[in-house]
Formats: sequence, structure tokens, C-alpha cells
Amino acid sequence: MRASASNTAFEKLSWRHLPAQFHHEPRLEARRAVRITETPSFQKRTQPTRAETLNEVSFGPFRLLAAQFLLLEGDKPVPLGSRALEILIALLKRPGELISKEELMDLIWPNVFVEPANLTVHISALRRALRDGREGNRFIINIPGRGYRFVASIKVSMRQDEIEGS
Repeated sequence: MRASASNTAFEKLSWRHLPAQFHHEPRLEARRAVRITETPSFQKRTQPTRAETLNEVSFGPFRLLAAQFLLLEGDKPVPLGSRALEILIALLKRPGELISKEELMDLIWPNVFVEPANLTVHISALRRALRDGREGNRFIINIPGRGYRFVASIKVSMRQDEIEGS
């Protein structure tokens, strides 16, 4: 078949004779059917973060400035990943209390499925940074199959702006 003959046959076709689902411009009903929705993992958080609801906390040689999302040893910042720091904040909010692995994972990774091994990795990094189990330090204990507990004594300090506001 010659090229000009096929072009002529193609030109005779009209979009008007095709069924509605083949039109190059979708109908209004089809446009309404397609909606873009935001999933919870992409929505902006409207609740205060865990760090905003906790004061300055001291334990052993460490000091947590939750509002600044910062862990200090003396006056020196402790290099710690954000997930490990969030785990520490969650444990410090409920000292001495057993927090299940599932609850910790829901707090640290809301609306996201993660393997339990992720929690183990970040707890391990946190223990390493705190030198937990060394030099007489004992901060976090694991209750096998149940969860974690912050066991060291803590001192919560009031911030100056909270004292003035009361």
C-alpha cells in the first residue's frame, strides 16, 4: 500500500464517529471520577511534634533539649540520628514505663509500615551514643518480646519562658 493511500484513509476517519470513551477530550463525568487525594503520609502534620511537648531533661552526663531536638553531653552535641532521638524523647516522656515495640513504631513512623528490625537498629544506635551498659551507665532496657523501658533517673527542668508565663 502506498503512503499517500494510507494517509487518505486515515484522514477519512473522524473522532465524532468513535464511541465516547475514545474521544481525545475526556467527558466531564470522567474528569470528576479522577480525583487526586492526599494520603496521610504526605499530609502536613497538624499536631505538635513530640519535641514540642517535653522540657529540658537531664540524665547521667546527658541533657536533652527537646525543643531544639538536641542531645548534649556536657556542652558538646551528641551525634544522633533523628529517629533515634525521637525514640529517646518517647522513652523520656514515660520514664520507668514499659513502651511496647508496636507503640514505639507507631510513634516514630506514623502511618508507615516498617520492619521491627528498623526499631532495633535505631535503639542500638541510641545505646551506642549513650554508652549504655558501659562505664556504669544503664539507661534503656529491653523486655524481650514486649518493648523498652527508660530506667535511669531523670531531672526535668522548667524553661524560663514557662516559669514567667505561670
